[in-house]
Amino acid sequence: MISLSNLTKSFGNFDAVKSISLAVPEGAFLVLVGPSGCGKSTMLRMLAGLEKPSRGTISFGDKTVSDGERGWTIEPAKRDTGLVFQSYALWPHMTVAGNVEWPLTVARMAAFERKARVTEVLSLLGIDALADRYPNEISGGQQQRVAIARMIAPKPKVLLFDEPLSNLDAKLRVEMRTELLRVHRATGATSIYVTHDQVEAMTMASHVAVLKDGEVEQFGAPGDLVAQPRTAFVATFVGTPPANLIPASPHGSKMILAGEPMVATFSLEGPALAMFRPEDLTVYDKPGPRSIAMEFAEASPVAGRMMVTGTRDDLRLTAVVDEAPKFYPGDPVYFSLPEAPAALFSLKGERLA
Repeated sequence: MISLSNLTKSFGNFDAVKSISLAVPEGAFLVLVGPSGCGKSTMLRMLAGLEKPSRGTISFGDKTVSDGERGWTIEPAKRDTGLVFQSYALWPHMTVAGNVEWPLTVARMAAFERKARVTEVLSLLGIDALADRYPNEISGGQQQRVAIARMIAPKPKVLLFDEPLSNLDAKLRVEMRTELLRVHRATGATSIYVTHDQVEAMTMASHVAVLKDGEVEQFGAPGDLVAQPRTAFVATFVGTPPANLIPASPHGSKMILAGEPMVATFSLEGPALAMFRPEDLTVYDKPGPRSIAMEFAEASPVAGRMMVTGTRDDLRLTAVVDEAPKFYPGDPVYFSLPEAPAALFSLKGERLA
């Protein structure tokens, strides 16, 4: 349904998006995830038609909607897309029903059809009781539902979300994730969702593109990114909690891991980064044969288990364990490693065979 070919957006000498190519099928829920400044919102703006590509093309189905080389793009109103911004951007002088009805009025839909469609989408979002209220009379979560209802009212084929949940509290974010997925299934539209929150990405997406510095580090299903990260950045960005990367280097018959000599069960030709999953680490209050001394930072319960974090200089390790000794901030804590890492990366971040 949506394909990008060598998509690039430059601002002067700076490339915010660099030669990105990917494709998602009709009805997919693609999440663009990455840290601030990685280019994900710029990509979304190009998909919406708010920015012209500097190079490359964007296609919806068999129709090209933007062509950077030719310097043209189909205007936003003619793309059959809907867009929800981080700010709800509701018209304060219109009621909830009026906000939702407005794009249908612009589309010159008959009055009786407009009323029926407004009633339908307000009911779908569970806000039909708010139809006669104004935006300043409802909560932030309700305003977000109104913005989504307004977006889907014209039945666009592509739904675009630019960090729509970032202004909500934690509990409401979880509830709205469920609502958005329900809306996605009900409309059957192809959805593109921008976020910096990898939890949202992993729980909502059928496809994920992890971006860094304007490039796609990895594209695929959420489970694949966690199970087989292609780069060190992906390994430490996705997952709850993400994987641990520990500096490793060969030293005779042993391996140096975070400065600690250990019996090696894997081989290296030179310095690298060893990936250990948090659930494969254990923690103790005394040193062991394959342990790394750290300073206790924090512990928190996660799904019936305990997530323990320790720090030492620039190194930060996290273990997910069934039980852990009682620690206080600053106490010594020892992270015990399994015999072999789950993956190895070069110091540049590329995965090693």
